[in-house]
Amino acid sequence: MERRFAIKQILIMAGGIALLPSCLKESGKSSIALTNLDVSLDQEHLLAEIAETIIPATDTPGAKQLNLHLFVLKMLDDLYEKEDQKLFMKGLSDIGDVAQDKYGKSFQKLAVQQRQELLLAIENDKQVPPALGKFYEIMKGRTVGGYLNSKYVMTNLIKWELVPGRYNGYFPVKAA
Repeated sequence: MERRFAIKQILIMAGGIALLPSCLKESGKSSIALTNLDVSLDQEHLLAEIAETIIPATDTPGAKQLNLHLFVLKMLDDLYEKEDQKLFMKGLSDIGDVAQDKYGKSFQKLAVQQRQELLLAIENDKQVPPALGKFYEIMKGRTVGGYLNSKYVMTNLIKWELVPGRYNGYFPVKAA
């Protein structure tokens, strides 16, 4: 009888130890593990809103539903140089300042039309600061690339067949 009780207690303790890291996670940190970037949860939410403005949800899922902001962060963390990462993070803080200066609100509190106008102004303005320009370039490029390579798009929107395709025995052949 004592063995069963001991085994039960060991299993409960092992389950508790397995769940402990998720309980100790800092609440203000990003939801994915990044090695080179230090992204707060507020910055992650801002990136999600920017990505959703670039690819909004319609009858297909938007960027926020597909977690493309996390894809952008992971690609930035893994693939880009330190200088580009610094410019991206500086541009991320600058976009909040630009929204505050232009509309008197944070980017998250802007209406959809105002968000689109702000991003179009950054995209079309040649006098934009380099950090903000680099931020938007990386953000838009990686968001669109992530969307086109997402599981949803590749399985539901693009009907792709392995080369050379399926065999069609009834295909009409013209005589030479």
